[in-house]
Amino acid sequence: MKIDTEYIKLDSFLKAVNAVSSGGEAKIIISEGLVEVNGEVEQRRGRKLRPGDRVTLEGASYQVE
Repeated sequence: MKIDTEYIKLDSFLKAVNAVSSGGEAKIIISEGLVEVNGEVEQRRGRKLRPGDRVTLEGASYQVE
């Protein structure tokens, strides 16, 4: 997904790529350790993603551009 700003927060990114249906759902799956950023489990929903970062959730992978 291409962003037009310096960064996007992890929970917002998951909603933008339709990996989750709501911010509440994003909060839950992130806190349960189901999301990886660049191959490492990430539990901060406010994690700033920048171009080049890769997010993985349940086998699906998304690239920040």
